Amino acid sequence: MAQFDVHRNANPASRTRYPLLLNVQTELLSELNTRAVVPLCPAPRMKGRLLGRLTPVLQIKGKPYVMVTAQLAGIAAHQLGTKVAELSGQRQHVLAALDFLITGV
Repeated sequence: MAQFDVHRNANPASRTRYPLLLNVQTELLSELNTRAVVPLCPAPRMKGRLLGRLTPVLQIKGKPYVMVTAQLAGIAAHQLGTKVAELSGQRQHVLAALDFLITGV
């Protein structure tokens, strides 16, 4: 479970709206049994409710997903579903969204 890995959402209560979760936690904390994740929503479902840097559109296997940064959460590592992608190539967008959420810059 590496930073910027994308996993299927194993939670039946939220996986319809947010089918994927992005692990944003540094590997330096891999010994923790929790992970900081941001839900990813298929872009067409957002219907224009994008907030610039806070909600970047990320490409996963050729499909656009919105990073719903304000929904950042901690979950147990064992609750992450299977890995489906890795987004280190889109790192600058992910970190800019997290920075904007935390610092407003």
